Amino acid sequence: MSQFYVQLLSKSDVEKIAFLTQQLNPDKSKETLVEMHKQMFSFNGYRCFGFFENSVLVGICSGWITVKLYSGKQLELDNVIIDKTKQSQGLGKLFIDEISLWAKNNEFKTMELNTYVGNGRSHKFYFNQGFEIIGYHFQKKI
Repeated sequence: MSQFYVQLLSKSDVEKIAFLTQQLNPDKSKETLVEMHKQMFSFNGYRCFGFFENSVLVGICSGWITVKLYSGKQLELDNVIIDKTKQSQGLGKLFIDEISLWAKNNEFKTMELNTYVGNGRSHKFYFNQGFEIIGYHFQKKI
């Protein structure tokens, strides 16, 4: 029987993390992703959650700690990834449930995230996890 658990990852785990983030970003080289992760770990408000099945990393999720006037202390989820060989087995729900428990235990008021407009599969998933659409996300490249 499989055992699942969540553990905070560190900068020393970037090689393993990059393997999963490359599944979501196939247009970026592993080297680029490793460097980006190293930069992300340099920020005090960054956390990286690892989701393990029997000691094997099968999912990752970045978490950005912020405080916003409309929401209070917030955990913004980013790059929620379950290994493509493990998807559609209910692991994403387990992962989000564990992160939610961590956030509650650490006195966060909300969890938020962005997902691509064209990723309808993720929209259905997040609705099923209790997330709601509250606005639009805009970007300006500089």
